[in-house]
Amino acid sequence: MEQSAVTPLELPADVIALVPMRNVVLFPHVLMPVTVGRERSIATIQHALQAKTPVGIVLQKDAMADEPGLEALCQVGTIANVVRHIASEDGTHHAVCLGVERFRIEELVEGYPFIAARIKRIQETAAVTTQIEALALQLRERAIEILSLLPGVPAELAHALQATRAPSDLADITASLLDTEISEKQKLLETIDTEARLQYVLQIITRRIEVLRLSQEIGERTKEQMEDRERKYLLREQLKAIQKELGEDGENDQEIAKLHDTIAAAGMPSDIEEQTRKELQRLQRMPAASSEYSMLHTYLEWMTELPWQLPEEKPIDLHAAREVLEADHFGLERIKQRIVEFLAVQKLKQQGRAPILCFVGPPGVGKTSLGQSIARALQRPFVRVSLGGVHDEAEMRGHRRTYVGAMPGNIIQGLRKAGARNCVMMLDEIDKMTASAHGDPSAALLEILDPEQNSTFRDNYLGVPFDLSRVIFIATANVIDNVPPPVRDRMEIIDLPGYTQEEKLQIAQRYLVQRQSETNGLQTDQCVLTSEALQSIVANYTREAGVRQFEREIGRVMRHAALRIAQGELQQVRIDTLNLPDILGPEKFEHELALLTDMPGVATGLAWTPVGGDILFIEATRVNGSGRLILTGQLGDVMKESAQAALTLVKARASDLQIPASVFDGIDVHLHVPAGAIPKDGPSAGVAMFIALASLFTNRPVRHDVAMTGEISLRGFVLPVGGIKEKILAAQRAGIRKVLLPARNRKDLQDVPETTRQAMQFIFLETADDAVRAALNPINRNAAATADLILV
Repeated sequence: MEQSAVTPLELPADVIALVPMRNVVLFPHVLMPVTVGRERSIATIQHALQAKTPVGIVLQKDAMADEPGLEALCQVGTIANVVRHIASEDGTHHAVCLGVERFRIEELVEGYPFIAARIKRIQETAAVTTQIEALALQLRERAIEILSLLPGVPAELAHALQATRAPSDLADITASLLDTEISEKQKLLETIDTEARLQYVLQIITRRIEVLRLSQEIGERTKEQMEDRERKYLLREQLKAIQKELGEDGENDQEIAKLHDTIAAAGMPSDIEEQTRKELQRLQRMPAASSEYSMLHTYLEWMTELPWQLPEEKPIDLHAAREVLEADHFGLERIKQRIVEFLAVQKLKQQGRAPILCFVGPPGVGKTSLGQSIARALQRPFVRVSLGGVHDEAEMRGHRRTYVGAMPGNIIQGLRKAGARNCVMMLDEIDKMTASAHGDPSAALLEILDPEQNSTFRDNYLGVPFDLSRVIFIATANVIDNVPPPVRDRMEIIDLPGYTQEEKLQIAQRYLVQRQSETNGLQTDQCVLTSEALQSIVANYTREAGVRQFEREIGRVMRHAALRIAQGELQQVRIDTLNLPDILGPEKFEHELALLTDMPGVATGLAWTPVGGDILFIEATRVNGSGRLILTGQLGDVMKESAQAALTLVKARASDLQIPASVFDGIDVHLHVPAGAIPKDGPSAGVAMFIALASLFTNRPVRHDVAMTGEISLRGFVLPVGGIKEKILAAQRAGIRKVLLPARNRKDLQDVPETTRQAMQFIFLETADDAVRAALNPINRNAAATADLILV
C-alpha cells in the first residue's frame, strides 16, 4: 500500500529499466516467467508496475556477476511488458513477461535505483519474400514434426504454431521452444534478418529431429532383437552415453559410491559382502525412476547399517554390577543373586552361549527395569522389543523383499536401533503373542531363543544369516502358562513375586518419592511424605502386587504439593495421613476383615491371579428343593468340580461332623463366590468350599482371622497347590494373621519374606479333619437346636 503512494520515476523516452538475466533469453511475442532476487532487479519490476512501463530483459555474459556493467551485458535484449507479478516470502519476485521487440543498448544511465540504459529499438523488415515464405513453411512443418516426436507435448502448442502467420514471429516462438544452449538462443536473438534467423532455427531443429529419429530407430531395432532385460540394459547404456555427451553426470553416482564405501566399512562376513556387492551392481544398472530401485536401495541401507562386527566387550565388574542392582531395586534378593551368577559366568566364559532369562511376575514388580540394570552392569546397549499383540510371524522374521513396504522383523530392527551385536535385548510381554491366519510368531522364537541355532538366524527380508549368539535375550511375562511349552523350554524361568507392604514402603522411601518429586519439579525437601501417609496409601488406596499404582498415587500427592508451592501458599508441604482424603479422595479399599461375619456358611479362601494374590469369599446356604447343587459366581469347570467334590465329602463325613443324615433331604445347596463379573477357576478353593459347607451344615461359623487354600480329594486329603507366596502376601494385605496351607506346601514358605513369616501363623493340613479343627468355631448347642427346629 505504501509503494503505490510513491510517485514513480519518469524516464526519458529512449531510456528503459533493465533486468539482467543469468540464463534466460526472452524472444519477442513469447510469454515467459522470470525470477529475480537482486535488489536492483526487484526495483526494476516494481518501477515497471508503478509506472506501467515496459522493462528490458537482457542476458548477462558472465552469469556470476552480481552487479553487471556494460561489458558484462549482451548488447541485444528484448523489451517486455510485465503481465503478472508475485512476491515470495523468501524475498524473490516472480514475474510473467511478454516479449514485445528487440533493442540494442547504447550506454548505461546512472542515477536510478535500478539499472537503466539508453537504448535503440530494432525495427525488423516487414517485407516477406518467397524465400522467407518457403523457409517459414518448412520451419512450421519441422516444428510440428519435432513436437510429435517428443512425449507429453500438449496439442495446443501445435495449434499455436499453425496459427502463427508472420515468419519473424514463427522463428522467435520456435527458437524459444528449442532445447539448445543459451548462447545459441542469444545468437538467434541477435540475428535481425528474418531470412537468416529462419535458416538458423531450421538448422538447429533439423539436427534435433535427426537425433530423435535416430534414437527412435535404435529403440525399435533393439526392441525387436533383444529380450526385455537386455533391452533395458541397452537403453540404460544409451542413456549414460547421451548424458555423457551432453555433459550431464549421472545423479546416482555419488549415492552408489557412498554405498560402496559403507559396504566396505560394515565388516560383513565375506560371503554376505559378496552377495551385497552383487545387489549393488544391480542397483547401479537400474534407472532411478524404476520402482525396484528404491526397494533395492533401502535393502542395501539396511545391510550396511546392521552391526555385523562384534564390538570390544568391556570387562565385567561383579562388585559394580551388584551395586547397580542394589541401587535400582529393593528386595528381590534371590533374583539379584541369580543375575550376579549369570554375569559371573559371562565374565569367566566370554565366548559361551548366554542362557535366555525369562522374568515372570505381575505388573509393576520391576521386570523391565531389571533388564535395564543388567545392560548397565554389562555396559552394553539396551533395546526393548514389545511383543504384546504380535500375531504375524512376519513381524518376527520380516517380510520378503518382493512385497511392497517390506521390512525386517522386530529382532533385526532392534539390533539396528541398538547398534551393537552384543546388546541386551528385552522381549517384553512374551506371553501376549497370539497365533493367527498369518502364522504363529512364537514359532519364530524357537530359533531366536535357541543358543544352538540363533548363530545362523535368517530374516526373510535380509535373505542372509545373521549371528544372534552374542545377543543377551531377556524375556518378560505376566503368566508363563500362556507361553507355548517349546518356547518355555528354551528359557530359564525366574519368578518375581509381589511385594509386601514393608517392601513397598521401603521402595517408596528409596526411589518413588524422589522420582516423583523430580518429575513434578519439586526439590527434595519441598514435599515431605510421612511414613504413616505412605503406609495408608499402600493399605487403603492401592491393591496390587507391584508398585505402579502406588507410584501414581504418590505422583498425585506431589502434584497437589506443586500446585500449592507454585501459587505461593507454602514453601514446604507436609503430607500426613489426615491430609490424604482431601488429596486422593475417600479410601478406595476397605479392610476385608470387616466383610466377615459370624454367619455360618462363609469361608475365606486364597486365590492366585496374574497380578498377584487375592482373597476369595466362599458363601453357602441351603433352601427347600430337590437336592440340587447351585453354583454361581462365574466359576470354571475345575472349580465347579471342586464344589461337587466338597459337597460329596461333607455328606460322606456327616456322622463325623455330627450332621444328621435327614438334613440333606428336600433341600438345595447354593454355593456362591462373590465378584461374579470376574471368571474364576482352579482346584485350590476346594478346602475353603468344604469348610464353608461344613460350617453351613454344622452351624459353626468360620474363625474371623483364618484364610485357607488347598485342593480337597474325595478321600479327605488336602493336596498341594501353587502360588503360595502370592496368596500369603494377599492374606497379609487383608489383615489375616492365620493361614491354613496343605502340608506338602511347607517347602514353599522359604520364598515368603522373613518379616511376613514372623508376622503370621501357618497351620499345615494333611486331611479335611485338620481343616475343620483349625477353621471352625466350637459348636453352639443352642443355635444348632434352633436350626434343627426350624428345619423340622
